[in-house]
Amino acid sequence: MSVPAPEELANNTLLATLSDADRLRLAPHMHVFDLNAQHVLQHAGDEVIDTWFPCGSAMAAFCVMTKEATAVDVALIGREGAIGGIVSNGHVPAFATAQVRYGGRFLRIKTAALEQAKLDSLALRHWFSRYSDCLLAQVFQTAACNATHTISQRSAKWLLAAASRTQGHRFHMTHEQLAEMLGVGRSFVTRVITRLRDAGMIETKRGVFIIKDELRLQRAACDCTTMIEDHFDTVMHGIYPPD
Repeated sequence: MSVPAPEELANNTLLATLSDADRLRLAPHMHVFDLNAQHVLQHAGDEVIDTWFPCGSAMAAFCVMTKEATAVDVALIGREGAIGGIVSNGHVPAFATAQVRYGGRFLRIKTAALEQAKLDSLALRHWFSRYSDCLLAQVFQTAACNATHTISQRSAKWLLAAASRTQGHRFHMTHEQLAEMLGVGRSFVTRVITRLRDAGMIETKRGVFIIKDELRLQRAACDCTTMIEDHFDTVMHGIYPPD
């Protein structure tokens, strides 16, 4: 754990767009963590005392447990966003568990310190309020996606989302991890991945996915990601990571 230099905050695009004054306001309260996949940032029911900002290719997801003890991802958060006390005033129970999906560097700030900074800066408060609107839109769209789109469409969507946030067409992810993100059994995912691989859209090797034909994979996916990107671009122009 270490304290980042103010310029290191630019590795998260939500923070990169802040004014120099607001980044300087936050930087002394930030700490750097290198976290592995599956690390839990917060458990459902925990008090939200921390806020996390993924940097670079790091990703985390909000997931909700069903009565059948199956976890379903409702939002994937990369360098464009944050996890934790962004919306609330903190110290309230978290509804969803937040877990690292793609390991890497995360910045952490105590939610109490973030709340004080938001009180000191109206611009900071408004910026994070805009982000909370975008995050809520992502959750809404994911709910609709889970209800109406096929496992194949959703698998293609999540693979493209992971590729865009990891800044490349090659990224580490197991069939088990993708199944967890979709909230389905591994056997369903394996059949879908086999079809995508046989069609030449992707390649897999020992926990690594490689996008071979992005255009065809986009056609195989639902349009939910595009709708969310459009909303991000409208509300927070320049924040959402480009393809």
